[in-house]
Amino acid sequence: MVCIVAVIAVTHVTAQTAGLTLTQDSKKAAVEKISSLLIENYVFLDVADRCAKHIKSKFEAGAFDSITANEEFAKSLTTELQSISKDKHMRVRRRQPDDVRNNEMDPSRTQYRALRRSADENYGFRKVEILDGNIGYIDMRYFAPTEAGRETAIATMKFLANTDAIIFDMRNNGGGNPDMIRLICSYFFDKPTHLNSLYYRKRNVTNEFWTLDRIEGKRRPDVPLFVLTSKRTFSGAEEFSYNMQTQKRALLIGEVTGGGANPGEMMPVNQTLGIFVPTGRAINPVTGTNWEGIGVRPEIEIDASKAYDIALERAKKAAEEYHRQMEDTAVAVVSKAMSILDKAREMFRQNMLQEGDKLAQEALDTGMPSGILNESSINDLGYKYLGEGQKLLALAIFKYNVEKHPASSNAYDSLAEGHMENGQNELAIKFYRKSLELDPRNENARTTIRKLGGEVK
Repeated sequence: MVCIVAVIAVTHVTAQTAGLTLTQDSKKAAVEKISSLLIENYVFLDVADRCAKHIKSKFEAGAFDSITANEEFAKSLTTELQSISKDKHMRVRRRQPDDVRNNEMDPSRTQYRALRRSADENYGFRKVEILDGNIGYIDMRYFAPTEAGRETAIATMKFLANTDAIIFDMRNNGGGNPDMIRLICSYFFDKPTHLNSLYYRKRNVTNEFWTLDRIEGKRRPDVPLFVLTSKRTFSGAEEFSYNMQTQKRALLIGEVTGGGANPGEMMPVNQTLGIFVPTGRAINPVTGTNWEGIGVRPEIEIDASKAYDIALERAKKAAEEYHRQMEDTAVAVVSKAMSILDKAREMFRQNMLQEGDKLAQEALDTGMPSGILNESSINDLGYKYLGEGQKLLALAIFKYNVEKHPASSNAYDSLAEGHMENGQNELAIKFYRKSLELDPRNENARTTIRKLGGEVK
């Protein structure tokens, strides 16, 4: 889940506030503040009330009397709170010296350093590679905010776009931003899919997370997916795993995960302590519940250290089968497209131009969605027919390519040549100019325009 760290203002640091000593008054104030923060913000009000009463009674009973350091006080408070809430997200933390220094800085400098740390960690993408057998592998350590890590995520998905299986390694992933989870999940569904919802008690709102309507790159709704888990897999990493499991989109291999499904934020207690308060809860649209306190249980439950080898073995077999299926699909699609183009060629031979154009478009539409026909292959197909003297059919194919790839200088260059071969020089000049506009380095366009008697603008 998302973890929003609040900035805590600091005006001065003394021996006491630096965590060296604690007084009974300061401990009592911390207990009171934590209690009020939980009652005001924690997702389950009844649990918050019990937690508050518990730590107050522990304080009155002298449970914290011997504690003199903030670090120990934070750990003791966390233990007592989790004994009631069973919520692993609910943690009291001592602020680190860097936090103190950062808050004395200009806010822009603090923000820059946070972004710089995230960039240094490649926004959570520790390792991305293509293994033998054309299997993609992603070792992901956390889900960065999309505004920071979007381009890295997109680059990763594009890099693995032609693999025959993908392994997501979540064994050391502690969670992160739900928008990044949604972005990555969106690449593996071809229909709008409700992945998860987050309910927030204080605002009484539920935010639904659906796959994105648009992504950069291609969707992989059928590619085999494997997710590696461990006891350390937590929060947002559990959501990703649970999303894929409940949608029957991936095979999970490894250990039962940590069991933290309640998102929240870090809130200041005093100058040296903060508490992460879970302010919401996850609601899966398939199960109506979540993994809080129980974790996500993999289909193949095995020691985390062995999960990679098991997944790799499974992925190799799945990749081979997927590759065969893709090849069979490609053969069938190309065969159908070529059959329709044969009919289009006959229409053009009979000078039935509108019918021929319609059939050519139908043929190419058959191959576009699967990715078998793309800008380059469509262009090659046009030149194939041009070389065979099927000039009208070639022109229809070049027109289609420009419609689908209007930013391509090469597509316009080919369309211009198609018109030139059909004796339509004015149109040829027009589209050579368009090609040159898109790519001023296109010397072929520049030269041919002059040969046809046109001016290079």
